[in-house]
Amino acid sequence: MDTRFQDTDVTLTVALKRTIDAIQGDSITLQQLLVLIGEHGLLIFCAILTIPFLLPVSIPGVSTVFGLVIILIGVSVTFNRTLWLPERLAQHRLSREQLVPVLTKGIQFFTRLESWTRIRLRQLTETALINRINGLALTAAGILLLFPLSFVPFSNTLPAVSILFFALGMLQRDGIFILLGYFALLLTVIYFGGLAFLLVWGGQSLLAQ
Repeated sequence: MDTRFQDTDVTLTVALKRTIDAIQGDSITLQQLLVLIGEHGLLIFCAILTIPFLLPVSIPGVSTVFGLVIILIGVSVTFNRTLWLPERLAQHRLSREQLVPVLTKGIQFFTRLESWTRIRLRQLTETALINRINGLALTAAGILLLFPLSFVPFSNTLPAVSILFFALGMLQRDGIFILLGYFALLLTVIYFGGLAFLLVWGGQSLLAQ
């Protein structure tokens, strides 16, 4: 399923408020949510998908679904193409009862965060090559978020922080946030590498007994 969007100067908080007001019924599909937020930009939607992993709110079973969507957004950014979603993913339903509180908390969170962004280090956001590189990094962070390790502390939070920084950096043309995105991505890789090392070391210790 293809979805086309237009770039606007609408902020994250405004997009969130409009989305909450537009949600009707007991549930909403990802495709419908994309349409509501999409006209304000893919990167805004990408930032919104990180909310459940950054704040003390919960939408059960979204790590895989949201991770897949973020990966596809990253691919779209990398190749400057229209977002495509598989039909099954596009029709995944989210409960209004669970979604609205998450978006409401997101408004409070993003209101503070947006006040820190401004145009800086434009060379990290304004060329086709660097946007492709940033898109690849965003895709990599989405892949790490996709890993089924929600039971491990920070395994979802670290890649979500990286995704948020990349999304805000590209949205606001803020190179500082882009750098923070790469730093968070590096921390995530190191953290996951440490987990893998401990798993291998633990397995070898068990076998040696």
